[in-house]
Amino acid sequence: MQYKKIVKGRFVERPNRFIAYVEIEGKEEICHVKNTGRCKELLQKGCTVYLEESHNPNRKTKYDLVAVEKGKLLINMDSNAPNKVTGEWLTSPECDILQGETDIFVKPEYKYGKSRFDFYVEAGRRKIFMEVKGVTLEENGVVRFPDAPSERAIKHVEELMQATNEGYEAYVMFVIQMKGVKYFTPNEDTHPEFCNTLRKAAKQGVKILAYDCLVTEETLKLHERVTVLL
Repeated sequence: MQYKKIVKGRFVERPNRFIAYVEIEGKEEICHVKNTGRCKELLQKGCTVYLEESHNPNRKTKYDLVAVEKGKLLINMDSNAPNKVTGEWLTSPECDILQGETDIFVKPEYKYGKSRFDFYVEAGRRKIFMEVKGVTLEENGVVRFPDAPSERAIKHVEELMQATNEGYEAYVMFVIQMKGVKYFTPNEDTHPEFCNTLRKAAKQGVKILAYDCLVTEETLKLHERVTVLL
């Protein structure tokens, strides 16, 4: 995926989940933060951030905060980006879970019973549901999810287990919004219930995948599979 009109800034503060104050060319601007997670380890005062200028001149916030430098890492923190790059990947030759398949059909935001999954895929006789989770929490090369308790994430995994009972393939796809990590593991410290649900789902046949991304100031692309330790 490609951003447009990216500018560089210096993070000042984040008074709430939705906005931040950023200094751009010596002027303080209010920007929209495209991630409602805590991200406290990312948005440190004085860190370098990258923002996309809005195409809407009537918007109250002129910029969207989309990426941040954390030491040597460049981390995309746009919460919409994981679904976008996964959608691009599913229809590309690089998608290893669909290699050799023909007549691939991909439908985002697919309603199934009382659920709504991020993707529904048909490939030959295969019928697949996939939930996508963006990962920005990193410590010493280890990435984890979630960064805060998420009952919604548990619900999604439980729904995927139900889908496997009805004959569908099911995937949880963790999109690691950075490059150069060691492995992915669920965040036991923050939300042990989610970790236990994920382990239960894996035993039932839900496939747990993690992929890192090639990240630049202006682009994001799903890249290589990362080891998952449950």
